[in-house]
Amino acid sequence: MAATIISVINQKGGTGKTTTTINLGSALSKLGKKILLVDLDPQANLSYSLGVTEPAVTLADVFTGTKQLADILVHQGNLSIAPGSNELVDIEISLVTQEKRESFLKNILADAKGFDYILIDCPPSLSILTVNALAASQEVLIPLQMEVLTLQGLNQILNTVAQVRKAFNPKLRVKGIVVVMYDKRRKLSLEVEEYLQENVDEYIFSSRVRQNVKLAEAPSFGKSVIDYDPASNGAKDYMALAEEFLVK
Repeated sequence: MAATIISVINQKGGTGKTTTTINLGSALSKLGKKILLVDLDPQANLSYSLGVTEPAVTLADVFTGTKQLADILVHQGNLSIAPGSNELVDIEISLVTQEKRESFLKNILADAKGFDYILIDCPPSLSILTVNALAASQEVLIPLQMEVLTLQGLNQILNTVAQVRKAFNPKLRVKGIVVVMYDKRRKLSLEVEEYLQENVDEYIFSSRVRQNVKLAEAPSFGKSVIDYDPASNGAKDYMALAEEFLVK
């Protein structure tokens, strides 16, 4: 059975996109699923956060055809990582002039065998790399802070998904919205949450990822928060999200 491919996307930086990709992936791996994390962001924060700091080969090498996907994977138990690098900036530039430029990642991931889920950490922009991710995916996961400006960003994301669905990938659907950096003591959090419930048709996961210092600390140790401090609120929240994710 082929893996389900999911793009984790938000056009705004600092929204918990990479944190969600890492920790949801780690939580799913703890629940016995075989997970591949694809670091498609040229900043390569996902790779660094999991201790893959200076990989000899990266996803950029697979895009250029000098390596196969299996050649670059870093395995950590049930979790595997396709490392990113700053060279993805050059890949993005070169893709602009290529035929069927939106299909490169789809073709690359066709070689990924033995995984239950593939989570793609997308760049924080609507770039050709992001379009590649959406064209390769069956589902989209949107981490969202409870801030006013994120609502504007959400509309842009949903419009992009609709455009990619129409142009390249008719089966693409939104898996759901994940509320991150949540603080129920803030009036704004409650107001934005209420607005989402009333005005957004997409599924909103009931599991909330609370603000938690352990989530910020974990990357310094090259670990997911679940491995760094399994008793923390961050670990508990992402485990709860993973369980909801599997039944959604």
